[in-house]
Amino acid sequence: MQNDLFDAAPEAGQETVAGRAAVLRRELERHSYAYYVLDTPTIPDAEYDRLFSELQRLEQDYPELRTPDSPTQRVGGAALPEFSQVQHAVPMLSLNNGFEDEDVLAFDKRVKEGLDMPETSEIAYAIDLKFDGLAINLRYEDGLFTRAATRGDGYTGEDVTENIRTIRSIPLRLNTANPPAVLDVRGEVLMFKQDFDKLNQRQRDAGAKEFANPRNAAAGSLRQLDSKITAQRKLRFFAYGIGALDGAERPESHRDLLAWYAALGLPVCAENAVVAGAQGLLDFYRSIQQKRDGLGYEIDGVVYKVNSFTQQEQLGFVSRAPRFAIAHKFPAQEALTTVSGIDIQVGRTGALTPVARLAPVFVGGVTVTNATLHNEDEVRRKDVRIGDTVIVRRAGDVIPEVVAVVLERRPQPEPAAFEMLKTCPVCGSHVVREEGEAVARCTGGLSCSAQRKEAIRHFASRKMMDIDGLGERYIDTLVDLNIVKGIADLYQLQLSDLLEMKRQADLRDGVTPETVLQGKVASKWAENLIAAIAASKQPPLERLLFALGIRHVGESTAKTLADYLGSLALIRQVPACIFRILPDIGATVAWSLAEFFSQPQNQQAIQALIDAKVEARDEKAVNPKLRDKLEPAVLLAALDIPKLTLARCKQLTERGIGLEELAELDTDSFTVLGLPVDVQQSLSQWLQQGTHRQDIRDLHVLRLSLLEQMAGQVLEEGHLSGKTFVLTGTLAELSRDQAKALIEAAGGKVSGSVSKKTHYLVAGTEAGSKLEKAQELGIPILTEADLLQLCSRS
Repeated sequence: MQNDLFDAAPEAGQETVAGRAAVLRRELERHSYAYYVLDTPTIPDAEYDRLFSELQRLEQDYPELRTPDSPTQRVGGAALPEFSQVQHAVPMLSLNNGFEDEDVLAFDKRVKEGLDMPETSEIAYAIDLKFDGLAINLRYEDGLFTRAATRGDGYTGEDVTENIRTIRSIPLRLNTANPPAVLDVRGEVLMFKQDFDKLNQRQRDAGAKEFANPRNAAAGSLRQLDSKITAQRKLRFFAYGIGALDGAERPESHRDLLAWYAALGLPVCAENAVVAGAQGLLDFYRSIQQKRDGLGYEIDGVVYKVNSFTQQEQLGFVSRAPRFAIAHKFPAQEALTTVSGIDIQVGRTGALTPVARLAPVFVGGVTVTNATLHNEDEVRRKDVRIGDTVIVRRAGDVIPEVVAVVLERRPQPEPAAFEMLKTCPVCGSHVVREEGEAVARCTGGLSCSAQRKEAIRHFASRKMMDIDGLGERYIDTLVDLNIVKGIADLYQLQLSDLLEMKRQADLRDGVTPETVLQGKVASKWAENLIAAIAASKQPPLERLLFALGIRHVGESTAKTLADYLGSLALIRQVPACIFRILPDIGATVAWSLAEFFSQPQNQQAIQALIDAKVEARDEKAVNPKLRDKLEPAVLLAALDIPKLTLARCKQLTERGIGLEELAELDTDSFTVLGLPVDVQQSLSQWLQQGTHRQDIRDLHVLRLSLLEQMAGQVLEEGHLSGKTFVLTGTLAELSRDQAKALIEAAGGKVSGSVSKKTHYLVAGTEAGSKLEKAQELGIPILTEADLLQLCSRS
């Protein structure tokens, strides 16, 4: 019967089962290529899943339909007992490395000598990125993927065919009607940064060991004996080389090879180039080094190859490496060193951060002597101990961190495990760690000089009060000499104070400046600093709020507070539930704000600033957008009364129980509320605790006052109201802050990360992973010109 189904001529409008399966295979591969290689999805995920399920059912009902190139073969098969060995038809040799510009110049010179070309000539070089992954050879026979093997020792590798099948960007059949009889594609299996982060999150959630870096994750995933595990991890592939080829003409150059691969449906990295001469190589190297941190994947250098295959053959090989190619490595981002001690640093909010003191090691282009250990839990999880050999990582401008301990090198007898201090190493105050927090904190507040220094640094920073010239060294000295005891003291400084500070600091440090030896006192620096402090007295409200250093309050939250509440006087007095009803402010931030303003010492510090004539220049009335958020049910829900959800609060207000009525409600009246018994009991208990009834009365009065202030105000919204933008890359005309201000002036909002809620991504030059994610999600991409035009619409 099945043969009849397969072979019988279909009636008009009908399709054979075999034909339907073939159509589904072609459609799924086309959509997979668009999604995984081109990053341009052509159908929704749900539609892809529907087509995939249909093909699975057909292959289950008719096993004869199952082909080696079917998309259903990517989900992983039975676990292997071990990997078999594969001998490469053409050896997969390694490259010689270069680290300095001189190495590249020497390479170029050797190439010209090997080709018998004049020193003044410029060779055409192809450049690929040196991916930090695992080299793989893919074999295609008559266009069908048949086998994959690791590099191994260059001559023999491990058969990882079943695992490679799970990588959706690798075609199981080449996109050509005339495939070569044999094609060995060389390339790299890797894991993108975002997929690595998601994998480690799953590992943490499962209580499993995390991977140290994307390369280890990719290698570990590819060497799973059970390919079903590999299928669960999102691996990628980039093609960049060729091995055996039979039944087709080889392209004339490396660049032509990559173009051919792309036409065959093989993924090729867009970051490649052909340049002329050694200077072209070095220019590309420096350019990609700047873009490195913005790439969606890890690289550890670039690979230079003579572009012409004819010239490559002429140059040949030496030992186990080609003469026509070289890898130009970046400075190492990971290195081994030893821990000589663990210090505790005290931050602006009193947070105690363990920092590893290291034997100096060159990593990421700089010599590293310290690396963060984040917090007590992290030190214990990684089990870092004094004397340990550790892997240290530094990427770009990121603070160096200890990635992992090399346990086999731990000294014997074993060093003691880390214990957090019970008292502050700076001021001796008690250290506490609140329930649910990973961070231990000093309780000394501004009486702790370390916290005072960090608070002043934060206050004076560019995005806060922007006090030009007030650097770390001056702040340390002002605090150490007890000249500045709080942020408001900055505005009391006189020229004589700064000159005396400099004199005492020089005396302490045993330094005699040249001007003093000449009988002069340099004062221009002090005059400039006094002027800069004075110039900071009238900041925008959002920057003043950000500068106060309130825990959990960043730029975005500070702007929300300024936009909705309008004045520092109001912000200083409202309860947590008012903060809670504002956009994007959750319970943690709301209670942190309320806690900050409830502390007498913080109110005193703010009042001291006001007395020093530090005032926001743009204070305004309460924003009428707040009106809808002051509904009694919304405010009740914002009080976070146990079991009293927003729906229950609406139920109360529908029965005529507002804030004022609830405050006066006696316990005998609870039964008429229509709430479940457990909710009634919870509400009753809450009302009887502390000052809760009075708090609700005060909230009722505040609500009426705010509504009165907004009476008659017309709500005016910009034409971009409700739209969320993300900025990435470098814009030609606008700074990041200027672009943000432009968007916000039109009513839009700027976010720091791309999500499904993002409406537009504004992409400048050297846009990185945010651009890739936006493309994956189908988010519209704007140029700077597009942004200017959009914001200018009325």
